[in-house]
Amino acid sequence: MLTKVARGMLPFYRAIAGSRSYASAWSRAVVGADLGLMSTLLKLAAPEAARQGYGTNAIGYFITFTFPPPFALYTNGTTIPPGLVQFTFSTAVHRRIARAVLPLYRELSANRNFSAALARGIRRNDRKAVMRMVLGLVHTRALRSVTIEESGVALLFKYSGSPYPYRNLLFRELD
Repeated sequence: MLTKVARGMLPFYRAIAGSRSYASAWSRAVVGADLGLMSTLLKLAAPEAARQGYGTNAIGYFITFTFPPPFALYTNGTTIPPGLVQFTFSTAVHRRIARAVLPLYRELSANRNFSAALARGIRRNDRKAVMRMVLGLVHTRALRSVTIEESGVALLFKYSGSPYPYRNLLFRELD
């Protein structure tokens, strides 16, 4: 599952990291809760992600990949933690996060052994192993924490110049 989600999301993160205009349009769609624009942009950069469920809460976005039972749903997204602000999503911060997580999503998409090890670490609640795997690929001082949450992993970023932290989430939704 992690491999499929990463393969679907990798072109999106490349587009965000590589194109200021694409990232700016994405931020407008997130803040404006414009699902039509989100659809158009996803189809341009990441057709596999565009075929999934997606949404926004005006401070972030979530793209949910559907798998057959018993796994059902796996979600990836980037958001400001709820309760801090409304209708805000920084293009510059999102681009920096995308650049930071690209190596992680590249590895997840290309290396099934790495994906399996990360999934095992999450299932076993092995915080040290998960942190070691993530920190081996995500190299930025802005990464403040790596936590296991909701059968997934949450990366908390805090960039100078932004009053708000951002979270990049990759988690399995449980019933």
